[in-house]
Amino acid sequence: MALIFPTFGQAQNILQVEPSASNVSVTLNQALEAAWQRSLEASESRGRLAVVQADQAVNQNWLAAAPAFSMAQRDGKAGAPSGSRETELGLSFPLWWPGQRAATGQATQSQLGLSLATEQAERLRLAGRLREAIGALHLAEAELQQVERQVQDLGQLTQDVERRVRAGDLAPADAMAARSELLGAQAQAISARQALAFQQSHWHLLTGLPSLKLQTRAAPALAQLPDAHPELVLANSALDLGQRRADLARVQRSDSPELSLGMRQERPGQGAGLQSSVVVALRVPVGGQVYQQPRIAAALGERDIAQTQALRTRQRLAAELTLAQSQLSLSQAQLQAERERAQLLTERARLIDKSFRAGESALPDMLRAMSAAASAESAFARQQINHQTAIARIEQALGLLP
Repeated sequence: MALIFPTFGQAQNILQVEPSASNVSVTLNQALEAAWQRSLEASESRGRLAVVQADQAVNQNWLAAAPAFSMAQRDGKAGAPSGSRETELGLSFPLWWPGQRAATGQATQSQLGLSLATEQAERLRLAGRLREAIGALHLAEAELQQVERQVQDLGQLTQDVERRVRAGDLAPADAMAARSELLGAQAQAISARQALAFQQSHWHLLTGLPSLKLQTRAAPALAQLPDAHPELVLANSALDLGQRRADLARVQRSDSPELSLGMRQERPGQGAGLQSSVVVALRVPVGGQVYQQPRIAAALGERDIAQTQALRTRQRLAAELTLAQSQLSLSQAQLQAERERAQLLTERARLIDKSFRAGESALPDMLRAMSAAASAESAFARQQINHQTAIARIEQALGLLP
């Protein structure tokens, strides 16, 4: 019985698995959207957006705070006739300081921009987790395919050896050696299935969707860090919000001025008629700028921290992009070496198989050739996936969402 070794062209297509219920057409964009809806970050994003919308609704009001109702009554003023009474009803309206409402609106708008930028940055981080999970999942699939192919080849070899032992062409020890190699490969297949099940469970926990098919793609042409990178946009949004809050702190006081409108009703007493009057009052706090210095200093400190963070973020992202580009270059070179190695060892194993069937090679040579070819094919398959993962890391470093 002749062993069937895959040609080098088949080895190159080793990752093309047959369609199944667990490997349907799902795009990375669909997986990201599904994972986002299941994530805690999505709930946090909705909460932040609700807070910003509430702040915008408050800023559209012409009052700085809710109005207050007051009522006062005095009986028997000193020096007044007996039975005198004074009743006063009023409403107090907190007002904006000059420039406060505009500054608050700008800060709220910056807060909205920060909320949206945070969501995009969190989506990018989630996409990075998905890209790594896809790579790990496909590595596990490729490993299982290689081991199953090795089990199949060793099973055929074992049957051939046992037939030749019964015919007296080989020693019984050769059948034992072939059977032991087969059992070892079967044990590896069980371990590979467990590893694949773990990766599939992890993927399903992230997305709730079946696994993706591996799609070969080229590296993006963009070689420099774009200004639209979600992490950069987030850092710049935080810096803008810090500046807006510092501007707001300069025009805001601890207490708002209040306009009071009321009605006063007096009864002098001793049968005299009621006397009514309108009360208009303006309450303006003075000297509050001194008490605002801690808030101004805190806002300026947050702005400076945001500025430093924006600079550090750009430097970090540039370093990550450089590292990803270097890894991609090395991955390409390694892929070429593994391709040539797999081609040579596959052809060598085929030649030794012919020699073994002709009785010109010993079984240990045949087993070693099979093991070397299987190891080379497995390394080539893994490197194909690692190369695609390196491309995905370039896309991640550039801030490209699916």
